[in-house]
Amino acid sequence: MTNVTIFGSGNMGSAIANLFTAGGAKVQQIGSDGVGTVTGEVVVLAVPYPALQQIVASHGDQLAGKVVVDISNPLDFSTFDSLVVPDGSSATAELAAALPSAKVLKAFNTNFAATLASKKIGDLTTTVLIAGDDESAKHALASLVTAGGLEAIDAGSLKRAHELEALGFLQLTLAASEKIDWTGGFGVIR
Repeated sequence: MTNVTIFGSGNMGSAIANLFTAGGAKVQQIGSDGVGTVTGEVVVLAVPYPALQQIVASHGDQLAGKVVVDISNPLDFSTFDSLVVPDGSSATAELAAALPSAKVLKAFNTNFAATLASKKIGDLTTTVLIAGDDESAKHALASLVTAGGLEAIDAGSLKRAHELEALGFLQLTLAASEKIDWTGGFGVIR
């Protein structure tokens, strides 16, 4: 049984917790107060981009050697019109630099909570795209995702987090402008 710690108990944190629990994992959730000791080998940061710095400051030493999954989309929430990371970079690259002893991955940022819960996007099984530089970490996360009933695709190296964040940004802006539903999104046909 894999032990997972999830920072965040909102829609995404809860949907990911339910997914992993359905697949047989033991899940610990740490809420917005940030109080708790990390017990999982896999740690999911299901928090908004600005909260990543606080988690690194308060729990960074506990994340060494762990698989750390960043689900954030670094949007400018005041305008909803741009990303706030430098061109060519990503929130996940910043996180990896701040946690050099962790195995940092990007995943779940192109999924909505409703599609994780229903396990469907239209008639397609929901697919989680995973980017990172550590193959064993990507395999561990993919195993958790598929055990919960979803599909997982290795999207490449950590450099691909840049494109995943752009895709997440596009999907969020489409949903916010009511051009797609929050229960929909981008599906993958293999």
